[in-house]
Amino acid sequence: MTLDDLRVFVAVCRAGSLSAVARELTCTQSAVSQRVKRLERETGVSLLERQARGVVPTPAGRILCEAAADGIAGLDLALRRLGDLVHGESGSVRITTGSTTVRHFMAEAIVSFRRRYPKVNLEFQTESSSRGCLGALIAGKLDLAWITLGGPVRGVEQRPVAELPWVLALRAGDPLAARSRVEVSDLAEIPLVRLPPNSTSGGQLHAALAELGVRAGSDTGVADWDTALLLAELGLGRAVVPALPGLPVPGDDGPLRLVPIPALPPLPVGWAARRWDALPPLARAFADTVAGTLRGDASPEGNPGARRE
Repeated sequence: MTLDDLRVFVAVCRAGSLSAVARELTCTQSAVSQRVKRLERETGVSLLERQARGVVPTPAGRILCEAAADGIAGLDLALRRLGDLVHGESGSVRITTGSTTVRHFMAEAIVSFRRRYPKVNLEFQTESSSRGCLGALIAGKLDLAWITLGGPVRGVEQRPVAELPWVLALRAGDPLAARSRVEVSDLAEIPLVRLPPNSTSGGQLHAALAELGVRAGSDTGVADWDTALLLAELGLGRAVVPALPGLPVPGDDGPLRLVPIPALPPLPVGWAARRWDALPPLARAFADTVAGTLRGDASPEGNPGARRE
């Protein structure tokens, strides 16, 4: 068996389709099938089960897929680090993020990092949710994922960077806009703009409200925080959102008001990596720069391998 055989097999397991992987690799479905058959001959077991709509790994196939994915991820990281040794400070950092991350969390850090490492490429892959970011991190040649932190994820290390308090976003002139705080019980009486129920942040908000005995109603659903804020600013709804960096504070002039909801536990956000100690130095430097700017620290200087906790 070859490394390419294992890469193709992992891709087939994740896609659930031989033809989809063939299209991605611009080869024939027969060529993909031959790689899988070679692995089956080498291992002596059946690795894929054909179904009406695609394929799924057998129990033996799942074992091989998990081991191969871990090994390939580690090898990819090693090759990246070797590349950094060869190219010095002219490598690249690959990050996967949600749709609102760069603007709210990384704008200042990107400027600071670019000044220090002008030859380094920053590559961003946008996903629609933290789950999508984690999936891309595990599956792809990416260094970091910025996510809403949740439960443990196999093969991923998570590091908290900030905790975001929840606020009620509404238009100036709304009866609740003049308050200094909103009680959780108030949310049961008004329809809210709903965050995606399958998102990590939406799930955590729903769980927190349920634990406090509140079942908030909803008449509008959105895909991200920025859309929820826009609807609130236009007077088309009220939204419970995390207090994102750079948003106006209560009392600011303008059409949008953000009223704190202190009873809700804050939303933790931060970095995820497959193995933090195996990250290329430039990736660690970028992660530290983002964390430092969000804390209000001076950007870390000096060696790109220096770590800040």
